[in-house]
Amino acid sequence: MALYDRYLGLRVRLTPGEPPSHVALVITERDLLERGAYGNLERFVDLAFDVGAQRVTVYVSVLDEAVLETVQRSVESLEFPRDVAIRDPRTPEPGVAPIQINLGLGGKEEFASAVRSIAEAVEQGDLDPSEITETDIETRLVFADEPDLVIKTGEERLSDFMIWQSVYSELYFTDVNWRDFRDREFLRAVLEYKQRTRRFGQ
Repeated sequence: MALYDRYLGLRVRLTPGEPPSHVALVITERDLLERGAYGNLERFVDLAFDVGAQRVTVYVSVLDEAVLETVQRSVESLEFPRDVAIRDPRTPEPGVAPIQINLGLGGKEEFASAVRSIAEAVEQGDLDPSEITETDIETRLVFADEPDLVIKTGEERLSDFMIWQSVYSELYFTDVNWRDFRDREFLRAVLEYKQRTRRFGQ
């Protein structure tokens, strides 16, 4: 299978079109409890930068507060090729590192937090309601950037993540669970991305 992976890697490099500059991965707390899950995460990030990504965002749905602590410690111990910003429900301020990992903050809560911040700015007289723009919302999101490619493993739904940011993203769903996710799955996603015509809502 290593030969097939090399073949896919060659196809990705030879296929016309730009690779995704910003790649986002959506996985769940349950995914990270599987054996080898964190090794998969390190390989995913390495490969994403290897094929040309400038930023990688990982959204992890964590529902159990006790598990959140364990997941955060495990993520912090990983070795990534670039700086990492880790966010959770207690520290949701926007980050700027090339690798962003968000733990347990769903899209609805993220958007609600941005709206609350705007309401406070209006109440304090710092913002005119008639002048509120998309930028006012985006600058208050945990991750304001819109991913070029969003990959969701295991099922065809985003699980309440990136409600705002993924509007113009290319979505790639695979029925392969995270524990079985290998380089070839990522390379297939990038190859399909390069073969699509992006419409940006048009």
